[in-house]
Amino acid sequence: MSRPNLTTSIATRLVDLLRRSGLEEGAHVTEQWAADELDVSRTPARKAMLFLAEVGILRREPNRGFFLDRDAATLTGTDLTEGADMEEEAYFRIADDYIGGRFAGPFTAADISRGYGLSARQADRVLARMESEDLVRRKAGGRGWEFQQVFSTVEAHDQSYRFRMIIEPNALLEPGFSIDPEAAALHRRQQEALLRGDILLLPRAELFHVNASFHEMLVSFSGNQFLLDAARRQHRLRRLIEYRHQVDRSRLAGQAREHLHMLDLVEDGKLEEAAAFLRRHLDKVRVIKTQG
Repeated sequence: MSRPNLTTSIATRLVDLLRRSGLEEGAHVTEQWAADELDVSRTPARKAMLFLAEVGILRREPNRGFFLDRDAATLTGTDLTEGADMEEEAYFRIADDYIGGRFAGPFTAADISRGYGLSARQADRVLARMESEDLVRRKAGGRGWEFQQVFSTVEAHDQSYRFRMIIEPNALLEPGFSIDPEAAALHRRQQEALLRGDILLLPRAELFHVNASFHEMLVSFSGNQFLLDAARRQHRLRRLIEYRHQVDRSRLAGQAREHLHMLDLVEDGKLEEAAAFLRRHLDKVRVIKTQG
């Protein structure tokens, strides 16, 4: 199963520690306390605290240190990556095994049950979830399951981003482009919430949905259903490999800020500038995810 990078892992553990400690907004959080409680050195503890400050959980004050920017009791829903329960863990293990080429050919619910330590009912629920997300489908006749066509290689993922670099920026330049103010406001709130802690608090699947739906929103403003269908298909096909990348959340704050800047440009009517910025944004993420 994929593991988070060190900063993401320690930051997630620190959020859980803060919540269990019951600290109130404004509480002083020292590097030494975090390092001692998490049994790590001060350097990785400090990096994790800087990340929490970036996403709005801690507040950094010059020459004073770090302070809790919200009551610890509000830090709910933290995704500890390993999976809060067996079904969640099995879901991502299956995804990782498929991407890693260790999941070939058709399979049955019984295979899932045996291979991932699930009961028959748990295996059925995991498969139902994957079916609802268009990742797997029942074989003809209903005997067994198989994966849908999804991207499982770095090369395919790279090509997907290059395709998006053609489709999405040009959607902003369509003659029928028109902003839906309610949709824009909703997605602005979602991106701002990421910078107030949701980057660490949301499960991987929800993080993917928030960011994918932001891009689909921009394309939907084009008024061109063919472009929107193409964008939605790309997001469905890349879902599994994107889930793997969500284990490292340390880069997501920068992406959220870029999303907000794109929205600013679009709402200001600077569509040529927004299209150019969107293309650079996609290319930057492409490099990170295919070469990082």
